[in-house]
Formats: sequence, C-alpha cells, structure tokens
Amino acid sequence: MTAPDSTTSVVRLDIPGGKELAHRDVAANGARFHIAEMGDGPLVLLLHGFPQFWWTWRHQLPALAEAGFRAVAMDLRGVGGSDRTPRGYDPANLALDITGVIRSLGEPDAALVGHDLGGYLAWTAAAMRPKLVRRLAVSSMPHPRRWRSAMLADVKQSTRSSHIWNFQPPWLPERRLMADDAALVGRMIRDWSGPRLPEDDAVAVYQRAMSIPSTAHCSIEPYRWMVRSMARPDGIQFNRRMKMPVRVPTLHLHGSLDPVMRTRSAAGSGEYVEAPYRWRLYDGLGHFPHEEDPVAFSAELINWLNDPEPDR
Repeated sequence: MTAPDSTTSVVRLDIPGGKELAHRDVAANGARFHIAEMGDGPLVLLLHGFPQFWWTWRHQLPALAEAGFRAVAMDLRGVGGSDRTPRGYDPANLALDITGVIRSLGEPDAALVGHDLGGYLAWTAAAMRPKLVRRLAVSSMPHPRRWRSAMLADVKQSTRSSHIWNFQPPWLPERRLMADDAALVGRMIRDWSGPRLPEDDAVAVYQRAMSIPSTAHCSIEPYRWMVRSMARPDGIQFNRRMKMPVRVPTLHLHGSLDPVMRTRSAAGSGEYVEAPYRWRLYDGLGHFPHEEDPVAFSAELINWLNDPEPDR
C-alpha cells in the first residue's frame, strides 16, 4: 500500500527561501521514501515527529544548506509522501529505514537530527548502526530506555503522554484524528507549543497531511508497538538492545515548557552516550523548539555541527 499520487500537492511544498529545494523519492529497506533536499556538503538527515511530516524542518533546511551542508528531510514510513506499508512500524525497522536512506543517498554517513518520534528513532539508529551515524541531535525526546522507564514509573510523565495511551484501542484513535478535517492535529500542535503559538496556515498544512488516506493509522502504529511490546519478548529484546551506548557526539535539545515530555524525563539520557554529550534547555519553549524559535534552534545546531570537538 503506497501513498497515492494525489498526495503530491499536499506534501511536495515549497518553503521560504527554498528555491533550490528538490523533492524526490528514494528506495530503502523495501519501501519508497519521499525526501526534500537542498545544499551540498556533509549529509544532515532530518527526522520529523508526530503529528507532522518533513515540512516541520522548513526553517532548518535553508539554514543548513547555507552553512555548507547537504540538508535532507525525509518522511517516515507511513507519513507524507512515503509508502504506507501494512507492517514495519517497530522502531528497529523504522531505524533501518533511516540508515537505508543514508545509503540510498550515496553517503557514507549522516548527522541525524530527530524531533519527537524522529528523535526516538535517531537514538535507535545511532545505537544499531553506529558506522552510518556521524553525529546525533535529538529534540524533545529522551533515550528509548529513559522514555520507557518514565512512562512506567513516573505518573506525571504518563499523564502528559496520555495521547499515547489513547492510541492503543483499534480504529477509534484513527477516526478521532481524521474527524473534522483532522482538527485534533491542530489542537495537539497548539496545545503542545509554548507561548509562541504556530500560525494558523502552518497548522492547516499538518491537518491536510494527516488527512491523506491511511496516514492516521500509520502514524499511530509506532506508538502502539512501543506500548504493547513492553511486556512482549520483542519489546524486552529491543529495550536490552538499547543498552548499547551511543558512541558519537550528541546534542540534546529540550523546551523548558514542553507539556508532552517532562524535562526530568529527557535529562539524564547522557547516561547512554559514551561520547561528548551536550544538553541544551530552551527557556520559554514548548514541544516544538525548532518551529517556535527556528533562528535560535538552527544556530545552536549549526554551531554544534561545525564544532570539531564538541564538549560534554
């Protein structure tokens, strides 16, 4: 099952200052993935979270390209212009999608930049395929083992992530996401942002993307796996596998007002990094720091990417 051609006008959008932005599809890990790219230089692969798609990186793409990087934002499996497959939404397979895209782009490695679910998968890819990850930057998401322990042991974190628990029943969550032109997506993005609320036009873009057939179901499937697998052998095995430390320089970004992920849940992820680890807390920002203050976020990211010896 693949994304229909009618999604092109919804997904393949222009961005401010993105005259050189190119859209194309690449094959990886048995599926087809839509990417948006611009610039030349070392590869920086940008991974979106829920409930968004590649367009969330519209500010970082031109900033990275201008700074001398090959900036590529991909749509994760089941989202945007990428294939909507009937299965394959566990984090290990989604991480192989990401590393497969790196290889399909003809690059030896990449700096991964992930937000929310994209950050969870970036952590996973860095542990599973360390030779393909040059550096790691994660926003608004703790290390997978920290996420699991916080969801199980911290009542406040579990409450903040109530949407994940609400995704577990069959069919009904998809219907809620799709209802009234994906109005719930708009409420989530506004509620999860800090004081700098997104523009209505931007929210409408995400609502239209979620309204593409099968997107709601595919967007929810990774969260179903993350919860339902906690007591299953595959989930226990994945959690053990994530004990493998990250051995590349890591930048961890977080908004102090994030209503979805507590700061104390994200902090401490450096325990799983055996390399320079930099923690950056943005005062006054919520769950989407790269959109709420794109100038500060891009500057922090680019300065860190250019730093030959990032400190701890």
